[in-house]
Amino acid sequence: MIVSMIQIIFEIPDIVNIKEKRRIVKSILEKMRRRFHLSAAEVDLQDSLSFSQIGGALVSNSKTFGETVLQKAFDMFEKETPVRIQDMQIYSEEF
Repeated sequence: MIVSMIQIIFEIPDIVNIKEKRRIVKSILEKMRRRFHLSAAEVDLQDSLSFSQIGGALVSNSKTFGETVLQKAFDMFEKETPVRIQDMQIYSEEF
């Protein structure tokens, strides 16, 4: 069993309150879940007004397949969200 994971740290510019940030993050997570069938959540920086860290995971039988799906999810994230990406990591572990 291969678990492929993605972690993205990003800045959301021009946010005025935490409620607006939560709305944007929730929308991003729902898109990742729906389009790519990932388990995804905001994993850190919940109390920061302009920064967020999300993580996603996918279980498969191939490292190549898992990392390809995560790269496609990141490409969608980059193109469709109004954020500044600070860091992104994709990696896989075999169990």
